Formats: sequence, C-alpha cells, structure tokens
Amino acid sequence: MTRRSILVGTGSALPRTRVSNDELAKRVDTSDEWIVERTGIRFRHIAEADETTGTLAADAARHALAAAGLVPADIGLIIVATATPDNTFPATATKVQALIGAPDCIAFDVAAVCSGFLYALSVADSMLRTGAAKHALVIGSETFSRILDWEDRGTCVLFGDGAGAVVLSAEEVADDRGILATRLHAEGQYGDMLYVDGGPSTTGTVGHVRMQGREVFRHAVTNLAAVLGEVLADVGLSAADIDWVVPHQANKRIIDATAKKLGLPAERVVLTVDQHANTSAASVPLALDLAVRDGRIRRGDLVVLEAMGGGFTWGAAVLRV
Repeated sequence: MTRRSILVGTGSALPRTRVSNDELAKRVDTSDEWIVERTGIRFRHIAEADETTGTLAADAARHALAAAGLVPADIGLIIVATATPDNTFPATATKVQALIGAPDCIAFDVAAVCSGFLYALSVADSMLRTGAAKHALVIGSETFSRILDWEDRGTCVLFGDGAGAVVLSAEEVADDRGILATRLHAEGQYGDMLYVDGGPSTTGTVGHVRMQGREVFRHAVTNLAAVLGEVLADVGLSAADIDWVVPHQANKRIIDATAKKLGLPAERVVLTVDQHANTSAASVPLALDLAVRDGRIRRGDLVVLEAMGGGFTWGAAVLRV
C-alpha cells in the first residue's frame, strides 16, 4: 500500500459579468478577429465590485467540497494560489477559511502567478503524504482585471477572472490512483518578460501587468514540452499513455504548439481559453473542473496538468483520477 493524494472533488466559480471581444473593442483599440487570430480567446469574465479573489475562491471551494461529499470541518489544509490577493495580508486562504466556515486548520497562499496552482498542488501533495492533514483544498483564484492596463491592448485582451478548486484526500492505495509525480521550475532572470510594475516594497502601488509577448511564447512552448516529458519520465510513462492534458489556458497557439511538440492529438487536450481567457492560477483547475463535470475526464484516466507563468515559473503534474 502507498499513501497518495487522491483527487476526490473539483469545483469552479466565474464572475457574473461575461465580456465578448466585440464588447471589449468598444473600449480598446482591438477587434474580435485580431484577438481570436492571435490568442483563440472569444470571451472572458470580469469581476464586479462585490466579487473578489477570496469570494470566488470560496465559491469554487464549496462546489469542490460538495463534489467530494465533504464538509468544511473535514478540511485540514487550505492553499490558495493567487497573484491578486484580496489584501497584502492576511492570506486569502484565511479569508476562504472564514467564508466557508472551516475550523482551525493550516491556511496560506502561494504566489507563482500562472504556475501557482501547480506549485500549490505539489505543496499540498507533500503535506498530505507526510501526514500534515487528511483532506486539503487547493484553489487557484484570480481577479486579474484589477491589475490590467486597459490602454494596453497587448495585455488587457488576454486575461479574465475566475477560480477553480480541488479537494485532495490522503489515502492508502494499492493501485496507481492519485498524484503520481510533480515537477516545478523557476528561472528568475527572465522576470522582466512578464511582471507587474508595482508592489508594496517597491512602488507602494498595485501596478499593472507588463509582458514581452513574443519572448513569453517562445519560452512557454519549450519549457512546457520539456516539463511534461520530465514528469512522465518520472513515472515511466510516455505521451501515448496520456488520456487528457489540462494545460494552462493562456493562448491557443501556445497550447497547440506544445501539443504538437509532444505528438499529442488535439482531441486529448482540454481547451477553455476561448471562453475564459487567461485566468492565471485559476486556469488549470477551472479547465479541470469543466472536463470532469462534462464527463470527458473519468475515473481511471491518466491526466497531466501543466502551466507556465511570470517569474518565469513552470511545472507539471501527472495523476490518475
């Protein structure tokens, strides 16, 4: 028997307001054709004043708990991956704990931007396997609309808001169910290619997203293909063994190029970027929840998750659901 972190529930939440490319073109010098051709994005959700990273995360958590058949009192660990916390401190995870009514437990945030959910998943997996908790909520939640420069059409058209969550449970298993391997990377020397030009310790402001799109694209395809190869090699599997890839939903061209590099057919890749845009740390769990709930991902499937974001940070996980 082996102690592993088992995926027992998924959930997601999106802001009420859905914005099409045509609607966005009324306030930004862009067009539906321009956005779709370069990114594959058609819609994104934008948070209203009463919707925050914390409230979206809590809604996603409630859905994941319901799917798992658990209640907040069962949770011993809450990790929220976000680059847009409700406050500099306390951690948004503690706000989620209060909102869902979970009692005293471990709760903290992880900041690795678009790779944040993979980082949080890896940390939660390690903590569950070593006995820190029995059940964990791992959440990716963002309100990126709050840090966008709406005069910069090169970035503001790319992002949206939302949250996705999973419940992991530590179990003794005799088969290969659960998280089988994770791989994480970072190369800080590329930090100026995708960053926010503000912060408490530097400017005392929130700042806005800045990006060198061409360089990010190039690094993303190379790094994501490599880390997927690494995590599969760790468990003695190949791309041919994968049932589903759930990639970070940044850009359809990046997703397509990465799949092609690995020889993966498009029909085995979960794609939601057209409906949600890039929701940063929320994008992987959002896409995962959609594919679980519509029946594509089923019990026994081998699923690979991957993401890359500012830092640069990137990572991948392979699990049997």
